[in-house]
Amino acid sequence: MKKVLEGSMAISESVRIAEPRVISAYPITPQTHIVEHLSQMVADGNLKAEFVMVESEHTAASVCLGASACGVRSYTSTASQGLLYMSEVIYNIAGMRLPVVITIANRAVSAPINIWNDMQDSMALRDAGAIQLYAENNQEAYDMHIQAYKIAENKDVMLPVMVCVDGFVLTHTFEVVETIDEVERVREYLPPLNMEYKLDVDNPYSFGTLGEPSVYMESRFNLANAVNNSKKVIVSAAQEYKDMFGKFHGALIDTYKTDDAETIIVAMGSILGTIKDVVDELRESGKKIGVLKVRSFRPFPEEEIVAALEDAGNVIVIEKAISLGKGGILSQEIRDVLYKHRINSINVNGYVLGLGGRDITPKNIIDLIEKAKTDENMDGEFFGLNSFIEQGNISNIGD
Repeated sequence: MKKVLEGSMAISESVRIAEPRVISAYPITPQTHIVEHLSQMVADGNLKAEFVMVESEHTAASVCLGASACGVRSYTSTASQGLLYMSEVIYNIAGMRLPVVITIANRAVSAPINIWNDMQDSMALRDAGAIQLYAENNQEAYDMHIQAYKIAENKDVMLPVMVCVDGFVLTHTFEVVETIDEVERVREYLPPLNMEYKLDVDNPYSFGTLGEPSVYMESRFNLANAVNNSKKVIVSAAQEYKDMFGKFHGALIDTYKTDDAETIIVAMGSILGTIKDVVDELRESGKKIGVLKVRSFRPFPEEEIVAALEDAGNVIVIEKAISLGKGGILSQEIRDVLYKHRINSINVNGYVLGLGGRDITPKNIIDLIEKAKTDENMDGEFFGLNSFIEQGNISNIGD
């Protein structure tokens, strides 16, 4: 059924039909609407679940860890500093191989305090062992949460999945979203959770015990393998979803008009819609430009990315995150996999835009494409700074 839904409402509807039995979260902008809607569903009897109110994001993640360890499908959501506060627990959830689904309403991190969108929060946890998927629009955000449980609970994966959705840009925007109303069809796609290893007094196991030097390295080896093995599970989950429900947003990546493209723009999240509009406009004037959407950042789909980019002469990476002291994060990864596969002929320029929710307009993208014609291997250059930066009047900007 097609409905006009706020992004947060679409996500809560998706989570509801996935039927988690424990939900725990702490309010932080801009994710609060998601769990508000879910708490109302529980209160109204439309979702059979325990909604656990807690005093912090750290506790919310801990509740989900404990519930998942008992074999219960669990869910939480957060953003920005809340995610960083959760980070200790997310590392534990991954290390214990627990399939918790977490929505990240991507938001800038402090200081200075900023409640608007960029991806510095989720990118900071890229090495936690959690799968990271990034939604382009609210329809994908809806579909992705159902797929997230399918991926997380696969016996060859058993890992947390972070579904990353641009804060405000998607969470607070109303769009037409096609929802699935047949619970039985979703249960066919996503059967009830049946964990082989869980806390059970009749068949006891221990989770997260001391890992001595003789076993710790092997545990991380197994965790690394699980993240890598999730690639094929992500692909199969997306394909099975397409077969059952007719909707497909790509699996690990997706491409747009790249077959004959001489220049390919690489990006993640909601900015892709604006980039595609610009590409359509430039295509009408004969410019051969395409778009590569990275849907899965962890695991990183290196073979798929190489196949999509290997015939391009120029690659432009647009990202809303920065590795301070190094440069762009996504652009580093793109350059790394091309080098690994000995593809050295492609000029990769990486630019950081839109931090703290600054608008990225079609003109910004057109100007950036023109700039990239004369740049060579730019790495995380800030694009679109205000003029007062150049004048040196920045010393107290954080005060």
